[in-house]
Amino acid sequence: MQYPIFQSIINKIEASLNDREIKIRSFKTWEESKINATGLEILIDLKDTTTNLDSLSINFDWDRFREAALARQLDGTDKHPVLQTDHFSESNILPVIDVEMSWNFKVDNCQPQEANEANHRIRVASEWMEMASRDVNELLSGEEIITRWHLEIDGDDRGKFLTAINLISYFQFSFAGLNSLIEVQKFTERRLIYLLYRAKRIIEIVDNSVVVNAA
Repeated sequence: MQYPIFQSIINKIEASLNDREIKIRSFKTWEESKINATGLEILIDLKDTTTNLDSLSINFDWDRFREAALARQLDGTDKHPVLQTDHFSESNILPVIDVEMSWNFKVDNCQPQEANEANHRIRVASEWMEMASRDVNELLSGEEIITRWHLEIDGDDRGKFLTAINLISYFQFSFAGLNSLIEVQKFTERRLIYLLYRAKRIIEIVDNSVVVNAA
């Protein structure tokens, strides 16, 4: 196993999610040897618990350099396989994990089904997204978190419309200063609780922000 520390993080996340009433649609890992990277992708089902959201994606990105950095830092991991290669054992990369969270909307709920003017559907969606952005930015003020909208647009004889609506936030958490695998697992648990709390608050904000009047 090339990423035993990251696997321990994955195990902690999976156990923590199983302890909560969260409907997981998918939970899978990936690995790309050409770029020395790995990650965890989680898809949480929201379609039955929210009005306007389909799902929440949480993606954790890691790589062999950060695995090596954390292995050098922890007690009892000097035999970690990645440290046996000079290329990785001498890396100065910080042990930081990248997290991307994406709130995925039900596009049919979030724009008028009929259009009485060109691009009416996108204009209506833009209005509630502006309101949602204001409230989300207020919630996250003072935190170093990047949040943006991802939209996909198509068109027909009645103008443009949205085929995908995603609100995406990017987080980073550092494992610097931790000295044991137990501390890493406890830190992972705390950060996951933080992410889930932020996700719940943003779900409430964006779900309630959608206002679509019939054309």
